[in-house]
This record gives sequence, C-alpha cells and structure tokens, in this order.
Amino acid sequence: MRSLLPLTLGLLLCFLSCDSYAKPLIIAHRGASGYRPEHTLASYALGMEQGADYIEVDLVATGDGVLICRHDCEIGSTTDAEKKFPDKKRTVIIDGKKESGFFAQDFTLDEIKLLRTRERSPFRSTRFDGQFPIPTFEELLQLVENYNKTSERKVGICPEIKHPIHHQKQGLPLEGRLLTLLHKSGYQSADDLCVIQSFDAQSLKQLAKKTDLRLLQLLPQKLEESLLPFVPSDAQLKEISEYASLIGVHKKSIFADAAFREDNVPTELIARAKRQGCSTWIYTFRETPMSALFGAGMEREIRRSARLGADGLITDFPDLARRALAEENPVHLPEQ
Repeated sequence: MRSLLPLTLGLLLCFLSCDSYAKPLIIAHRGASGYRPEHTLASYALGMEQGADYIEVDLVATGDGVLICRHDCEIGSTTDAEKKFPDKKRTVIIDGKKESGFFAQDFTLDEIKLLRTRERSPFRSTRFDGQFPIPTFEELLQLVENYNKTSERKVGICPEIKHPIHHQKQGLPLEGRLLTLLHKSGYQSADDLCVIQSFDAQSLKQLAKKTDLRLLQLLPQKLEESLLPFVPSDAQLKEISEYASLIGVHKKSIFADAAFREDNVPTELIARAKRQGCSTWIYTFRETPMSALFGAGMEREIRRSARLGADGLITDFPDLARRALAEENPVHLPEQ
C-alpha cells in the first residue's frame, strides 16, 4: 500500500497540472442586460458589481460623429425617440436591408441626450423604462476607469463595431474614432484589458494594421439561407488567426442542440481554434422562457461550456454565470 502512495500522488499532480484550466472569463453582454435596460451606465455598473471580467458594448455614431452605446443604428426600439422626435422617423437601407425607424445618424449628441432608454425584451421588467439616458462610449470608459481605481480586481472593455460599411457610407467611419478614444484611455497593447470585436472581417483587418490591441472575429449563428449552425473550417480559422486572436461563436456552433443535453456530442471547434492560436468566446447565455421550456437552463450551458475549454462566456446575467462557474469543478474533465 505504501509503495502505491507516491504513484497515486504523482498521477494526481500530473492530472491537475496537465488537465486543469482557468475558468472562462465572464463578459457582461450590453452590461447586466438581464436586469437593466441594455447599454446604460446602470447596466454596465451592475455587470461589474456582479463579477463580470469584461463589459461588452456595441457602438454606433451620431450625426455629429460621437460614438454612443447602442446595439443598432435604429434606436427607436430601445428609447422614447418616437415620442420626442416623431418627425425623424424614416426608412433606410443598412447593409442591404431596408429598415424603418429612428436612426442614430439623424441625431446630434445633444438630441441623443434628451432620449431615455427602455427595455427591449417583452419578457423582462419594464420598471426602469424612462430612467436612463444613452451613454457615450467615452462615458463608459470613464465608468470602467473609476471602477478599476477603487476595486481590487480589474474589469476590461470589449467594444463591438456595428455596421462599419454603413457608417463609412455616411461619412462616419468608426475605426479611427474608436482607436482614438481607446488609446487616449490607455488601451494600446495586447496586454491591456481590451478586446475589439466585429462581424466585419475587413474592419478588423483595417484595425490590425493600426493597433496592437486584441481583435475578436465574431462569426454568424448559422449558414446563409439555412438553419444549420455555422462552424468554421480549419482553413477559415487559419485565415482569421492572421489578423485576430479570438473568435466569437454562437452556442449552436459548439452544440447543435439548443438544450445542451448531456448526450449531445459537441463539435471540436474550441480545440481546433486553439490549434490555430485563437481563443473562443461563446455568445449569448441568457435565461429565457424557451430555455425553461426545453429544460436547458443557462447555468447548465455555462458549466458544460467551461468543461469544454471555452475561454469566454458572453451573458446577459453575469451573476448567474459566476454562480455556475463557482459550482463547477475547476479541473477539466474530458467530454465522454
């Protein structure tokens, strides 16, 4: 029995050193948007309080060239723009698609500051509607800086460039404006807590020539004109790795079954991306009536994604993600 003890301890230490993994980062999607209207300083602040490692923010430009925190160029669905500026409603074509509503490019910053935000989802509380203004990106940077000065831990920033081709056509290119603000705030190197993301590869390739900040290529949820999930090939991953060090993929690119059943065999995307030098962030983890209906549960999704080696988890509910990871064994057990 004594002779087996050193061998047992040695195997255990080897297992822990070889197969252990750092728990994935938690990225607060539009802030803690499951609890507060998305893209408000209140949502971002709550995300940091709930333990998020990064704050994810979508950026569009106003007509006078200021970067503001909105998911879409169309801002009527998340604000009271229709009530306060009814004459600004119009129809435009953005990235080849016709949209009607109220567009950030038709507002000055002064006009934007008169608006108040409201909840987008019909399944979430509306008790904060009308309370919060739209923040500028510079205001968010200041919020994060203030938090990092007073907190024992540091929170990063993850801006997404939205509709870069449309902004370019409007004479409002986002890339230069974004880099100016980031560099001014001290984000300049790959070691800084900043990741710039976009679905637009050309935008990221342009940024790769101008900054050392880390870039993340967002990938679509599904193949064009198909219900099948999009899973990039090795050749596509290699091409991405030439300008970006991270990929952002939908959950269904990892598990075809939205319910994340334990018997559902995952793809090997995370491992293949690592071989190309790319980390993998997965989007978007949230509690919804549909997830409850199918018995999925966000925390189950979080735990299984962690076991597979995901590097980052993008979620509307940072506190639930943090709780799920706290309950998860910190040793990586290969999927059976």
